[in-house]
Amino acid sequence: GGWLFGSEVLIQFDERQARRPDVAGWRRERLSAMPAEVPIAVLPDWVCEILSNNRADDLVAKMRLYHQSKVAHYWVIDPEAETLAVYRWHPDGYLHLLGAQKGERVRAEPFDAIEFVVGVLFGDDDEA
Repeated sequence: GGWLFGSEVLIQFDERQARRPDVAGWRRERLSAMPAEVPIAVLPDWVCEILSNNRADDLVAKMRLYHQSKVAHYWVIDPEAETLAVYRWHPDGYLHLLGAQKGERVRAEPFDAIEFVVGVLFGDDDEA
C-alpha cells in the first residue's frame, strides 16, 4: 500500500471550504497519484498542521473542519514548544492519543509501525 503525501495542496473539505493543510497524506489504496485537478476532492487520511501565528485556526477551526470531514488522523506540531500532539478521529471528537516532546522516542498513529525521535521534526538527527 504505502502513502502519498502533499505539502500545502488545496483540498476541498466540504462544499464551502477548501484548505491547504501544511502536510496531508493519503493511503495509496485511496489515492494512487496526485490528481491534476485542484482542489483535490479526495479527503486525506492524515493531516499535519505546524503551529505558527494562526494557532487558534489550527487548534480550533481547522480541527473542527477536519473532524467534521472525518479525517482519520490529525497531528499538530508546535515548533516553539518542540512538541507533537497526535489525534485520532472519533464520532464525539478527536481523541488525543499522544503528546510528546523533543528527545522522546514515539510510535505515532497512523505511522506507528516505525519508531522515531520527536526531535527529527525540529531538525535533529535520529539520535535519542
